[in-house]
Amino acid sequence: MYKVCGLPLRGVAASLVVSTLLSGCLAVGPDYVVPAPPRDARYTREPLPGTISAPGPTGGAQHFAYGRDLPQQWWRLFRSHALNKLVEEALRNNQNLQATMSALRAAKEVVYAQQAKYLPTAAGNFFASRQLTARDLAPIPANPAIAAFDLYTAQVLVSYSMDVWGLNRRTVESQQALADEQRFTVEAAYLTLTSNVVVAAIQEASLRAQIDATRQIIALNRKALDIIQQQYNAGYISQIELAAQQSTLAQQEATLPPLQKQLAITRDLLTALLGRYPSEEPFQIFTLDALQLPEDLPVSLPSKLIEQRPDVRLAQEQMHAASALVGVATGNMLPNFTINANGGYTALQLAGLLHPFNAFWLLSGNVTQTIFDAGNLLHLRREAEANYDQTGWTYRSVLIGALQNVADTLHALQYDAASLQAARNFERAAKTSLDRSREQLNAGQANIIFLLLAQQNYLTAVLQVVQARAARLSDTAALFQALGGGWWNRIEPPVEKILEVGTNTAFTLIDPHVVVIDPHGLY
Repeated sequence: MYKVCGLPLRGVAASLVVSTLLSGCLAVGPDYVVPAPPRDARYTREPLPGTISAPGPTGGAQHFAYGRDLPQQWWRLFRSHALNKLVEEALRNNQNLQATMSALRAAKEVVYAQQAKYLPTAAGNFFASRQLTARDLAPIPANPAIAAFDLYTAQVLVSYSMDVWGLNRRTVESQQALADEQRFTVEAAYLTLTSNVVVAAIQEASLRAQIDATRQIIALNRKALDIIQQQYNAGYISQIELAAQQSTLAQQEATLPPLQKQLAITRDLLTALLGRYPSEEPFQIFTLDALQLPEDLPVSLPSKLIEQRPDVRLAQEQMHAASALVGVATGNMLPNFTINANGGYTALQLAGLLHPFNAFWLLSGNVTQTIFDAGNLLHLRREAEANYDQTGWTYRSVLIGALQNVADTLHALQYDAASLQAARNFERAAKTSLDRSREQLNAGQANIIFLLLAQQNYLTAVLQVVQARAARLSDTAALFQALGGGWWNRIEPPVEKILEVGTNTAFTLIDPHVVVIDPHGLY
């Protein structure tokens, strides 16, 4: 007894079902296998348990919890209601995210269209004509007395290409992989958007702190200039010392506009991420003191990273699509089997068209095999194989880059804590030096040069503290981004909107066949 796909075939029935069974279990070309995860259990040669602590705000020690899963709404760990609100608004209205979701919907429709080729195609046709047949020819119709006549034909045409070699299945597999690739493009856009909003908010907070520190230093220098001006008027110091303080004040005042410029640009970026026009800047503002540093950080293992990073999953699907295209190229080299059927009615009068005597039908089969094409199909298959190798190497490169990204962020968090600790120590020492120098200057016991140096050191220390605090917050957000952002724990996917053609009206797509107006609109 013979079996095909595990089903027995007996007698002459085998000849009737063999092509159908083959088309259900045979698919030429390689079967895609998901790449194995990395064998390494950690990201660095030496284990990194966490960071040290530093005095003051944003100075807590951070612990790396290896193997713990990431929360989907990781931005909530910064404990900022304003930040949560802006991230949620960006997810609803950002145009780039919406564009990727529209592209995903289009990619799914391509898959559905290709799947339709599993079934026969049928077309209905009705043809009406009036004809005159030459007398020298065999009479059409059969009655010689009729020279001019009407002819009506109604028919159904059915065509079916048997997927004997799995050509269509490999094509569907490739299109499905491309749709999955677009799905992870959506996830990458989702992750990038949320990370950009968080980092922009942290950048805004950092710039506001730097601006405040710069203004404080400018105020201190103005007070020092007033004292020096009084000493100059009294004849205690020379004009050179007065000019030196005036120069220092002007130099520090010059550092303020670039910071204000960068803050304005950051606010514009944050507004754009929310899907708003620049004139619709949000009312929320961010300061470093309003953002808490997450101290217990979940860190996925490398073996899980290949399932969680959108860019790694995207590279996998590119490999999958390329693998299926090798099968498509192989199937194009093999015979193509097609069945055609045509049946209907034809008559001289429309009233009697559907009479049984007017019925006709035609059933035909066709097998096509390329005999000579100068190696065209062979080279196309070799091209598909080369493309598959390329996607394989690209995947390995993306994977190594992802692991490096996580390792870099873990190292950055360690050194950020050390930098903040050093900056705090520098700030404390500089503040003490500045206070003593000012006291001595007021008492006339110190040279103005010592005060200028103390002021410059304190300015540098304050800015270093601000930058170190912002770096810890930014690199914490970067770690969540490097680990994939927890999208796999999301209960519901992002809500897609579509635009009414020719307008800016936004609709929320709930079901492929039901569209509901979104009262908030896209903009």
